Amino acid sequence: MEGSIAYFEKRGKENTGKTLEIAKRRALELGISEVVIASTHGYSALQAAQVFSDTDTRITAVSISPTFDDVGWRMTEDERVRVEEAGVTVLTGLHALADGVPEGFYGEHTTGTIVSDTLRFFSQGMKVAVEISIMALEAGIITPKTEVISIGGTDEGVDTAIVAIPAFARKIKEYRVLEILCKPRMA
Repeated sequence: MEGSIAYFEKRGKENTGKTLEIAKRRALELGISEVVIASTHGYSALQAAQVFSDTDTRITAVSISPTFDDVGWRMTEDERVRVEEAGVTVLTGLHALADGVPEGFYGEHTTGTIVSDTLRFFSQGMKVAVEISIMALEAGIITPKTEVISIGGTDEGVDTAIVAIPAFARKIKEYRVLEILCKPRMA
């Protein structure tokens, strides 16, 4: 099997449209009907709803819990309503890999932070894409052992997309990244 990876010269929001088009094309080629996308305030989720509107794809937007209110990362109720009205499921939860109880006790030197930092070697979006698909699986939104397209980004918008078979957090070693569809060239 041959494939290609799109590399973006810059990170961030300017890559959102292209990332979603790449994800849609591959989802249709592989018959994948589940897309998980990170969306802090709804922009990426609404863009995904528009791009995938002519497909039978189910889109889940993953936002972050109120613990990040102090840095402005939580989706407001109005933003959530707009995303849900566009037909997107919204999941709000704590990061699957880090920022939880172990980090509260031990700081930045836990297994979760090591996994997160390792994924950031590829890109911030890679860390996010892996993490949000675990969160969606843990919440029962996506089916175990099913291929999904997972889309993450750097700061605003999205710039990284993968095809993956997510695993539950406690079975993280079963997680599989099958394909990298796009990412920023410089992580």
